[in-house]
Amino acid sequence: MVALDLEAIVSGAADAEVAVANSVTEARRALGSAAFDAAFLDIDVLDGKTFEVARLLAERGTPFAFVSGARQEDVPPPLREVPFLPKPYDPQDIERTFLARLAGRG
Repeated sequence: MVALDLEAIVSGAADAEVAVANSVTEARRALGSAAFDAAFLDIDVLDGKTFEVARLLAERGTPFAFVSGARQEDVPPPLREVPFLPKPYDPQDIERTFLARLAGRG
């Protein structure tokens, strides 16, 4: 449900093609077949935590942010500088973060 909500917010903020992955496995597959301008990651997904995906995005220079009900303190130290939007989130915060990340300011 959160993924659909995020998809609607991002699509409303920009003319964007949105890919949704419900697991680390799906996210890895998506990253292998496409380039992304920006990403939002929930920390806890069906098959674990998305820190591996976050590291891949960082290595590629893809801007991203965490949107999660997890505790920010659970994020590994190398990823703690990444924007973190706690659930429940304000849709305007998602839109602002997305647009800032695309602009390279976030």
